[in-house]
Amino acid sequence: MPDNMLDRINSPDDMKQLNRKEIKLLCEEIRTELIETVAKNGGHLASNLGVVELTVAIHKAFDSPKDKIVFDVGHQCYTHKILTGRREAFKTLRTEGGLAGFPRPSESVHDSFVAGHSSTSISAGFGISQAKQIKKEEGYVIIVIGDGALTGGLAYEALNNAGRTQDKIIVILNDNKMSISQNVGAMAKYLARIRSKPTYYKFKSTVERGIRHIPFIGKKLRDMIFFSKSILKNAIYHSTIFEDMGFSYLGPVDGHDINTLLSVLDIAKRQERPVLLHVDTIKGKGYSFAEENPKDFHGVNGFDIQTGDYFSSVNSFSYIFGDYLCEMAKRDDRICAITAAMKSSTGLKKFSMDYPSRFFDVGIAEQHAVTFAGGLAISGLVPFFAVYSSFLQRSYDQLIHDIAIQNLKCVIGIDRAGLVG
Repeated sequence: MPDNMLDRINSPDDMKQLNRKEIKLLCEEIRTELIETVAKNGGHLASNLGVVELTVAIHKAFDSPKDKIVFDVGHQCYTHKILTGRREAFKTLRTEGGLAGFPRPSESVHDSFVAGHSSTSISAGFGISQAKQIKKEEGYVIIVIGDGALTGGLAYEALNNAGRTQDKIIVILNDNKMSISQNVGAMAKYLARIRSKPTYYKFKSTVERGIRHIPFIGKKLRDMIFFSKSILKNAIYHSTIFEDMGFSYLGPVDGHDINTLLSVLDIAKRQERPVLLHVDTIKGKGYSFAEENPKDFHGVNGFDIQTGDYFSSVNSFSYIFGDYLCEMAKRDDRICAITAAMKSSTGLKKFSMDYPSRFFDVGIAEQHAVTFAGGLAISGLVPFFAVYSSFLQRSYDQLIHDIAIQNLKCVIGIDRAGLVG
């Protein structure tokens, strides 16, 4: 008999046999595995700790690889990899020839689409869904996208396109109120308005469990109450932007309550049109240092589990760049700084505090950032856009058309542009 729950899981099918109590134990063991591996090898920690229950619930409720799971960004796929036969390989994360830190179809049939940039998942998922229709294949497409990724315009182009169909698409909005830095913009404020209080989740889950156990009619009664509540809520509060785009909106629900997640996923499966399920999670859940400082534990190179201290403390290029930019800004009040949701990672934290009126966090929207910089430049300011090299790839059209052709003075501070081991 296996010593723990994880030893029983060699594929998603093995999860079908687990009861609710065993699933909770499994989630605890996965968290331990995540913390121990990332502490040693480095990787993305806080984002993965936040989606443990959500990922487990998805694999419990659906049948991968018949049902396709598409992760936005993809750095939060560690639990998915552990549950899909790659637990032993997970120890090789971030090592030569080891497991990829992002979804990779060549690595497993359970990885549906390569991801590394944000806001791509709904477009890819909709394409996969339409291919299912053409090939007459059964199955759902489950898309997991964060609230930070909803600041990217591509997500709305896809929502607008997919919402007019009757495809079996379930978009799960993983709302942890963070991208890498604190989330910004009108969408963050909009999502805050439609969140419910945590006490509501517990009360609703308790009532639903009680109703479900009523003989013969429990399940039907629960569904009837749920749909009636949704109709009443929409009549009072009007619809959400997602419903206006053609999606059935469910939530928000507690993303760490397995019972609630499984119940609402069951309801989502029985909808006859695209669904958007709004799930609230806590970035860094289960590890106090990551919960308190999720941005510091977003991507780490290794740390002491007991103290949370990083093994490396060498000043990076980003830090030196940001420090010098502050010195220049002191002498030249035309200088502005722009980040795409990565204030700390790109070295602009000090600038944001010293010169708040000249600092702009545009969210995960690199194309907008470049053209926005062009607007500042043509008005006589000197914008500095600090960005990772791989994310700047998204802005080549804007770099050429909106900056270079007009011969505008913009400085692009490109980081992480070297070789990756």
